[in-house]
Amino acid sequence: MKTILLVDDEERMLDLLSLYLTPMGYQCIKTSSAAKAFTFLENNHADLILLDVMMPETDGWQACKEIKTYWDIPIIMLTAKSDKPDIVKGLRIGADDYILKPFDEHELAARIEAVLRRGKQEEETLTFKGLTLKRNSFELLFDNETIPSTPKEFAMMELFLKHPNKVFTREHLISSAWGYGVSIEDRTIDSHVRNLREKLRQAGFPADEYLLTVWGIGYKWAS
Repeated sequence: MKTILLVDDEERMLDLLSLYLTPMGYQCIKTSSAAKAFTFLENNHADLILLDVMMPETDGWQACKEIKTYWDIPIIMLTAKSDKPDIVKGLRIGADDYILKPFDEHELAARIEAVLRRGKQEEETLTFKGLTLKRNSFELLFDNETIPSTPKEFAMMELFLKHPNKVFTREHLISSAWGYGVSIEDRTIDSHVRNLREKLRQAGFPADEYLLTVWGIGYKWAS
């Protein structure tokens, strides 16, 4: 069963979304603010987030940026704003889709299915110059030979391959591999990256050409 995190400050909208989606086989988690959504995500999994734009304190734009910084979860923005600049803004800060209120329940269901299907296709297998990362079977291979990796190394490798040329701070890598809010020293990340490089080298992959240190900031995967 897929879990959908609902984030809206209007209780009526949360109830309505849950009423639509629960009979379709989704588990709906209702949260009334961005802060409550962050708290849920710290210790729980969500397959997709329906995020309202117009919320007090932390609005949907800021919430979307924050979520995309620490979690790799698809987001559909929900809003009454129909201006094209607002739609473009939502997509540019990382939203995967955008639907206007009031919405048709069948259109909403179709958009959710499309985003989940697209995410599944993208995540099942990642490839790069002979490297293959199989998310479902938790395998990392080079030229079809298995590279042993710990869960943390695998999580970092997945992040690098999904986002080539993006510079990740140590704090971002810590939150992605260990979880949001976890306190880990920077040298722990350095040690894991060093071990990952060595394993890639031993498998014959030229790790030093691609897994690069960005001095004073963190690391990136060069494409």
